[in-house]
Order: sequence, then structure tokens, then C-alpha cells
Amino acid sequence: MLEKTYVPAAIEQKWYTHWETSGAFQAGQRADAEPFVIIIPPPNVTGSLHMGHALDNTLQDILIRYQRLRGKDVLWQPGTDHAGIATQMVVERNLAQEGLNRRELGREAFLERVWRWKAQSGGTITGQLRRLGASCDWSRERFTMDEGFSKAVLKVFVELYNQGLIYRDKRLVNWDPKLKTAISDLEVEQKEVQGHFWHFRYPLEDGSGHIVVATTRPETMLGDSAVAVNPNDERYKALVGKQVKLPITGRLIPIIADEHADPEQGSGAVKITPAHDFNDFEVGKRNDLPKINIFDQDAAICQSDDNLVPQELIGLDRYDARKKVVEMIEAEGCLEKIEPKTVMMPYGDRSGVVIEPWLTDQWYVDAQTLAQPAIEAVKSGKTKFVPATWEKTYFNWMENIQPWCVSRQLWWGHQIPAWYDEAGRVYVAETREEAQLQAGSETDLTRDTDVLDTWFSSALWPFGTMGWPQDGEALGLHKYYPGSVLVTGFDIIFFWVARMMMQGIHFMDDVPFGTVYIHALVRDEHGQKMSKSKGNVVDPLTLIEKYGADALRFTLAAMETQGRDIKLSEKRVEGYRNFGTKLWNASRFCQMNGISGAQSNVPPKATLAVNAWILGETAAAIRAVTKGLDQFRFSDAANAIYQFTWNTFCDWYVELTKPIFQEGGAQEQAETRAVAGWVLDQIFVLLHPFMPFLSEELWHAMGSDRSADLILSAWPDADKLSVDRAAQDDVNWLIDFLSELRSQRSEINIAPGSVLPAAFLDAHVSVLERINRLSSQITKIGRIRPAKLHYSNSTNEHTGRPITVHSESLNESFISVDTQPKEWLTSVQFVAKGLTIFANVEGFADIPAQKARLEKAIEKAEKEAASIQGRLNNEKFLAKAPDAVVQDNRDKLAVHQAE
Repeated sequence: MLEKTYVPAAIEQKWYTHWETSGAFQAGQRADAEPFVIIIPPPNVTGSLHMGHALDNTLQDILIRYQRLRGKDVLWQPGTDHAGIATQMVVERNLAQEGLNRRELGREAFLERVWRWKAQSGGTITGQLRRLGASCDWSRERFTMDEGFSKAVLKVFVELYNQGLIYRDKRLVNWDPKLKTAISDLEVEQKEVQGHFWHFRYPLEDGSGHIVVATTRPETMLGDSAVAVNPNDERYKALVGKQVKLPITGRLIPIIADEHADPEQGSGAVKITPAHDFNDFEVGKRNDLPKINIFDQDAAICQSDDNLVPQELIGLDRYDARKKVVEMIEAEGCLEKIEPKTVMMPYGDRSGVVIEPWLTDQWYVDAQTLAQPAIEAVKSGKTKFVPATWEKTYFNWMENIQPWCVSRQLWWGHQIPAWYDEAGRVYVAETREEAQLQAGSETDLTRDTDVLDTWFSSALWPFGTMGWPQDGEALGLHKYYPGSVLVTGFDIIFFWVARMMMQGIHFMDDVPFGTVYIHALVRDEHGQKMSKSKGNVVDPLTLIEKYGADALRFTLAAMETQGRDIKLSEKRVEGYRNFGTKLWNASRFCQMNGISGAQSNVPPKATLAVNAWILGETAAAIRAVTKGLDQFRFSDAANAIYQFTWNTFCDWYVELTKPIFQEGGAQEQAETRAVAGWVLDQIFVLLHPFMPFLSEELWHAMGSDRSADLILSAWPDADKLSVDRAAQDDVNWLIDFLSELRSQRSEINIAPGSVLPAAFLDAHVSVLERINRLSSQITKIGRIRPAKLHYSNSTNEHTGRPITVHSESLNESFISVDTQPKEWLTSVQFVAKGLTIFANVEGFADIPAQKARLEKAIEKAEKEAASIQGRLNNEKFLAKAPDAVVQDNRDKLAVHQAE
């Protein structure tokens, strides 16, 4: 027998351990079955479970468990990402506590410390994913720095280099002066800060005047190589082609015409610094301008190639240099004005410092070439985005793609397989030995110290995890590639999804997945983005501790509506924990009435209307949940099983079967037990993808001799269920009838247990037949019974209804009457399903009190209506009030008049 109280913590660890140790998660056990594959977006090895992870992995697990139940050979490929910057920062902080730094240790010793940290503390998040219920095949877990995966990374780099798709170039990057490395756009946060617009006068070389430019970063003027004006700006057309003398440095730079200059912004003239601004870099390319670098790796001022930066500025931090530059320009009489301005500034998400666009030598991938087949794959429908609107984002990024900087100035990561000789010639190979063969045995080689961008290695995840290029046969590469579905957030469509598409098509000659499901963002209950600074971060582990993993999972699924963000409140999680309690209690009720799990997937035969009805409702629920999951409409699927379980089964079916267990015959009770047990089994299966722990516990509790765990059972087929339309109509009518009757009884304060004598007014004979077919439930649940009235067996030849007359016989069934029975001194009329019911309430209701309540309500409604009517009759009100206010008053008037 189930415990009286549902306690999630008591069952979750038990079942997860059982599933994992029994091999329930492992792929390949259904050798001939159709594969269904999801590769997990590898969380950072430094990470811990946040609400985005909880949503992402819950949706993946729902799909995995669903397809496992459908008999497919399921693989959910797990693993973690080495997270170059994040991991290096963690270990460096640990070293700092010991009074050490990585440069003192040296590269090899530092990497030893990283691996030691990874073994001891890394991978916390995989344990937390287990707490969430993630049914990954942990026997295949991969790490982006493990030996096999590292070989795949080296092979890809070398092949792309040999194909001319990887090259070294001097371009602008996002430079983090604290971490001293290039970082990706995804690692840059744009923040609004209060700054200034400094307006400088740049004197014309011919002495005929000056041109005013405005900047938010005065120090960068030391690297200016032009001033740009819009070609259509009449104010400056005559100046195009002339030169100005750059203050402080004396550098002569041209005035050029370029569309980048906006006549509406500032003075309409903009300074161009190609080495320190991404837009300026493109202007410089179009106009063949020199790239003058004036920053070193610390974002301090360095000497320019033309040696025109004043010596007193060399070595100054960028912000100290800013003050000095403004002072020097003012001293030259070239400061026009300073005005306050709100500006967007780029910050490193790890270091927290302002990022500098910086001109450096880096390794680049020719992303434009690789992008073309990846674009075509989505256009042709080979890979589909759900919702489809995200395809526009994908195309926008891919069709405007820039060279991809893949080198990082770190020690932790895949070291770039490139070696240089003393002359600077480069030799790219998978091993030093191969590079030495290229260079010749007498040549001294030095390996590139940079590592590869983490996104470069994670782009190989769909096939690198499957053993490519060496162990593919053993790990089922050709069976499990391409994957079926990728579930991820919109923020990494470009950084990860697009790059997997490019690399997968290039190296595997096929897309890496057929469908990309882009899920919502989880916000707080007010719709605000969660952030530590706002103090509104909701910890999924805290919610799991309090309400159980199943409740959190179900909440996220029920709120995952395509195209809308999730507003998460703790009350919703608590509500779905209560849903689990509801099913637990219904299962206990079934146990107490001798109901147990079914022995067969075939539904039992049903002769009673209520049993035939629940089988039909089960078929509808199976179709709804299946359709929702097939279409990635998680909220539709979750709400379908919720409504069926709570309302249809726990509330109505349990209630409607109580009379059978109380006074039904042995055959009726046996049929009801069989049907209830079978339907409950279907609920467990349908619920399993969403609430795996609770469903598995109840599955075993309701059947002690189960031959298999629920996780490996079969998804139900609605097409095998016949639907009795007559029974459906009868019971659905009954539910509506009882609902309306209960509501009206409650309104006039009749005690729930009171059974009222009742008769129907002018009920058609066919309706009366249905009422009497269902009289047991109407009597037990509706709390009305056939009135013991004297009546004749004669009927009205026009209506077919009984004619009420005094007679000696007493009725055993509900009857129809023409008027209120004369014998009843105190009665009320209920209206349910369009039927008027006379009920004798003598001794059951305080009629004077009810009349007084209604009279008071009428008086109040009349008073409200009169007040609003007076307002609407006032010409001044109609003339001055907004249309919406007038309409609101008209609506309220209609409500009160109807009342």
C-alpha cells in the first residue's frame, strides 16, 4: 500500500540510481530499432545547474523518454565543455590563494593543476543533471579535452588549413585587457553607462579652417587615419580630398566620403580609427587606410608605427591617457565642447572590464565559404527550426558572416597545431613530428602558444562524440549521426548551432540534426530577466529540494509555449507538486478498492457507460499528448495529461465509480476495477516523460509483479481504442448536469450531504430515459432522489410526457411534471443542461434568508445600473470622456441589467 503522503525526496534518488545501474539509459539495446538521437549542449565543466539548464535539459529528457517509450533506440549523448576562459580563471583564483600564479608555474605545471581540479571539482553539473532526472547515456559521456575528442579537433584544424579554409591574419578582435586574450561576441556584454561626447577641432592643412569631430573615446584619436563625411552631406562636399593635421601627433590624414558618416549624428563628421573600432576597420578597408595601433595588450598607450605618439603618453592606462589627451587638445585650442552622453560600452562577461577592439595577429576560419552549404540545408528543409521564425535569425547571421577568429591567448584548451621556424614560416600538422618533416630535420621549431576557441571544438560535438575520426565504428557513428533533434536557446544559434551545421556538413557530408528546437527564456514571475544584480535569480536546486524534481519539470514543460518566455513563479511549482499529490491520492483510493495495474496493453471490455466513457477519454488524451510532443508543443502535451489526470480521472471518474463500489454488483465492480487499473497505467505512461520519478513509483506500487520498469514500457496507441459515442454523450452530459446542479445547490447554501426529493418540469421522454439510465450517479453525486409523488401512467399525446394526477402508486424513477407538485410547500427550481428541476427543500434550506439575499443583490444591481445610466444620459460626460471609458460604462450597465 502506498504511504499516506507523497514525499518526492523519498523516491527520486532511489529510482534514478536504479535506472542508471540497470542500464535503462544506454543506447544500442534495441539494435534493429529506429534511432532517435539528441546531443546535449555540453555545459561548462565549471558550471552548476541554473534555470536555463533546467529548462533545456527537461525538454530534452521529455523527448528522450517519450521516444524510448515508443520503442526507438534512443541515445542522449552527454558530456561537458572544457570552458577555456572560465576554467582557467577558476584555477588561477585557486593559485592566487596559495600565493602563486600560472606564469611562475609554467605551462605544463599549470595544466597539471587544471586537470587535477577537473578530476576533483569539475563536473558538478552532471550530478545536478541526474537530480533533475536527465536520462543520458552516461556510459558514453565525453569531455571536449579527452584524448579522442582532442584528436578530432587537431584533424579538423589541419584539414581546414590544408584546404585554405583556416589562415592567419591581422584583424580587429574583442580584446580583454585583464585576461589578455581575444574573446567571442557571446562573451561580451553591452552595458549602458554615463559618458561624454568630446568635440574636437581638426585643423585643415591649408590653414583655411577646421572640421569638428565628436568621440566618446578621446584617447583613440592618437590612431586616427582619416575623417569621414557622408558623400551626400552638402556641408562638407568641398572638403572631401583635403587633409587635416591631427592634433597632438601632427599626423596628416585625409577627409574622405563614406556612407558610414551619419549627417544627423554629432557634427556629421567622424574620426576613423581602423585599428580600434569595428566599423572604422570596415571603413578603412573600403578606403585603403592605414591601421595605426596605439594600444598594447594591457590597453595602455604604445608607440605607433609612425612614431607620432608623444612620449609622455606612452605607457599610460587608457583612462589616464584619456584625461591627458583632452588636456593636451584643450591646450592646443582644439577642444570645441564636452557634452554628457549615454553610451553602450562592451564589457567582458568574465573579467568585468571594458573590452577594446584591438588589432592583432590571430587564426581565422573562412566562415563565409563554410556557411553556404549550411544556409542551403535550412532553405531546402533538410534541417528545420522550430519555431520557424528563428530561421530568419539564422539566415541573417549566416548571410552576413565574418571571418571567425578561433585563436585564444590562453593555456587551457586545444593548443593550436602550428609550429614556426626562426624566419616566421608556419608548419601546420597534427604532431610535432609531422611538422618537423615539413620543415626539415635541421630546422628549430616553436609551437604556437595560443589555444583554440571553445566554440571551435564544440562545433564538432555531433560527430566528435561519436568517435570520429578513429572510433566511429565502435561508437555507432553511422547509426547515430545525424542526430534527430537539437534543443537549445536562441542566444547560441550563431555561436554553436550554425558552426555545428558548417562543420558537420563539411566533414560528414550531412547535416548534424534534422530539427533545431529553440526554447524560451526563463524569467522571474514579473517577466524580468533573472540576474544576480537584481536579486531575482531562482535556483532550480532549491525548488527541487522543496517540491521535487517532477514538480519543477512539469512546471517548465507546462509553461514552454513556442515563442513566449516563461514567467516562473514558485506558486506554479507548488501547484504541480499538488498535482502529484492528487494522483498519489487517487492511486491510493484505487488500491483501497482492489484496483491494480493491468496485465495487458489491450484495454478491457466495458459495458457500463462510465467505463466506456473513460476509455474514450483516455484515447483522446493519448492523441493530445502524442500530438503535442510530436509537434514540440510541450505546453499542449503537459496540459492535456494534466487535465485528463486531474479533472477527468481523479475528479470525475473516481467520483462516478464510487456508487459502483458501494452498491454495484460483482460483475460491475470487476469490470470497473479492470478499466480503472488499465486507465491508471496509461496515465503513468503518458506522464512519465514529464514526471518520471512519480510515475515510476506509482507504476510499481499499482502492480507488484511488473515484468519491466515503466521507463522501458510501451507508449499507448489511441487507434487501438474504440470509442462508444453513446456512452461519451451520456457521461459528458451527466458531468455538465452535475456541475451545474452542484453550483446552484452551493449558491443557496444547501448542505452537501442533503439529498433532495426532485422531479423534472416538462422533460421530454428521451431526456427522462437518459436521466433514469444515470440515476445512480445523479442520486449519489447530485444529491437528488426521485420524488415520491402520486402520478398516472398516462402520457400527453402531444409531448409524450407523463400527466401528473393523484394516484395510489409511488414512483421509483425520476418523473416529469407539468407544474410544481402541490404537496410541496417549500421548493426551489434548479436549471441544469436546460432542464428545470423542482426540488423539495423543506427542512434543507432557509428560504427567507435566500430571498433576502437575492433582494439585496437585486437592489444593489438596480442602484449600480441607475448610477451608470445617469452618467450615460449626461451629455457633458459623453462629450469629455474617452471612447474607451464610455464603452466601459455601457458594458458595466449591460452586466448590471442582466444581473
